[in-house]
Amino acid sequence: KLLDSKRAIAYRVDVDIPESSWAKAPSFHDILILKLCVLIIEFNLMGGRPILPPVPPADGLDRVPSNMRSGGIIFFRTQSSRHFEGGDWDQGGTCQRLQPLLPGEVEELFSVRKNGTNVEIRLVNQHLYNSLKSRRDFHVLDLTGMSEYRADAHPATAGEKNHDDCM
Repeated sequence: KLLDSKRAIAYRVDVDIPESSWAKAPSFHDILILKLCVLIIEFNLMGGRPILPPVPPADGLDRVPSNMRSGGIIFFRTQSSRHFEGGDWDQGGTCQRLQPLLPGEVEELFSVRKNGTNVEIRLVNQHLYNSLKSRRDFHVLDLTGMSEYRADAHPATAGEKNHDDCM
């Protein structure tokens, strides 16, 4: 819960910390910002409880619009891109680029056709856009598209971490 003076102005919901109140949140908030991330692919909850068997990510994304209160404004925030090659950051992958990518380089690195880096995020984003194209109350904050060009952004190397983070 985020407070402005003495009143609550926002609630933060973390998908990696299950809580039963999540199921009710879409019914009473005027503005929701939902972060889409890789966890959606692996994490399945309904009413704060695990769904068994797990629901495919596409089905989960399709359920969100039907459970939202009408009149609210909903933003889906897509995931920031990873630019690793040769594995993820914790699996031997590296990204030591010093310049932003050019449009052709972005398409080469992230191509769905070539099963490129972040292909799962691009597939989730495509499904999201298709699911929401008929809804006027849903908006997409496309961090994926914006961050794909920024292969030169490595905040961890400026701090105490000794790995490429590419965010």
